[in-house]
Amino acid sequence: MSSTTFDTLGYARRLEEAGFTRQQAEVQANALREVIDERLVTKDYLDARLRELEYKLVIRLGTMMAASVAIVATLVKLL
Repeated sequence: MSSTTFDTLGYARRLEEAGFTRQQAEVQANALREVIDERLVTKDYLDARLRELEYKLVIRLGTMMAASVAIVATLVKLL
């Protein structure tokens, strides 16, 4: 889902500079990468999902309008 890149090496280096051990920094960087990969929603992904929803809504509304016209036409014939 996510097309965002996360620089785990750069992040780990920054953590090391802040006092983390190399192992702690690597574990933290990998954990954060996993969270980003699994949970981050990009703008492109969200736009695609919204377009899909809009298409479904248009189809549903079109079907409802066609059914309404058919019902009115049937009622007019009966009257």
